[in-house]
Amino acid sequence: MRILKYLLVFTICTLFANCGAKKIKDVAYLESAINANAAVPKLNVFVKRRAKQQKMPVLIFVHGGNWNTGNKNTYGFLGRNFAKKGVVTIIPDYTLSPNASYDGMAKEIAAVIQWAKLHSAEYGGDPNRIFVTGHSAGGHLVALAVMNPKYGIDPKSISGIILNDAAGLDMKHYLEGNPPTTDSDYLTTWTNSPEVWRDASPIYFLNKNTPSFLIYVGDKTYSSIKTGNDRFLTALHPLQPNVKPIHINKSHVPMVLQYFWPWNDRYDEILDFMKAHK
Repeated sequence: MRILKYLLVFTICTLFANCGAKKIKDVAYLESAINANAAVPKLNVFVKRRAKQQKMPVLIFVHGGNWNTGNKNTYGFLGRNFAKKGVVTIIPDYTLSPNASYDGMAKEIAAVIQWAKLHSAEYGGDPNRIFVTGHSAGGHLVALAVMNPKYGIDPKSISGIILNDAAGLDMKHYLEGNPPTTDSDYLTTWTNSPEVWRDASPIYFLNKNTPSFLIYVGDKTYSSIKTGNDRFLTALHPLQPNVKPIHINKSHVPMVLQYFWPWNDRYDEILDFMKAHK
């Protein structure tokens, strides 16, 4: 009986989501793949059906998966729910390890941001109001792509960064205590060079031009994520003293699964953040 109840709720939610939003799928944002073993990465765009307003805020969501797993198509619920609320939502794939290092992934996310600047207006979005967000490894990649200047993104062109239980914010500190091995493709992703680890860590690129942050951390998440977020917040506070992480009584994966429910408080919090950072 309980299973039937959940299936009914799932069906109703899915129907309402599909009625309120439309999906433009598999748009290529690069002309070629990162290497011969990888496919050309693509993205999905979610927009509100019959949207009356133009120049809606744009949200780029990057999925997690330990830098070696994950797929954009898993997160259609998030794209549809934000689209119904008047946010043009872009969800990209990116090349995963071992076919790419963190550097290749960050370059691709930077390319997604550039694509959004050029094309989001075609979907009713405002290219001057681009927000980036990601869960787990995705949080690391959006922060790094915006904050490390080598990726060519002007941080002033990004209205805000929303981190959802982000991993890897101080990868140098983590890998110094947990040197990478072939497990989870970490040697391929990070190499064994501390200089590279620093280059991969958003914490070392904080400055006065860094976009405003909204940060979520799960109370039951991994200890490495708690430590990384604590270190990041300590470094961030001299620049953005009013940022206080929102702690949610969830473990790591449910931190993103909660977006399945369109009435989840995270939507209102993020919409308020967008309104406050136009």
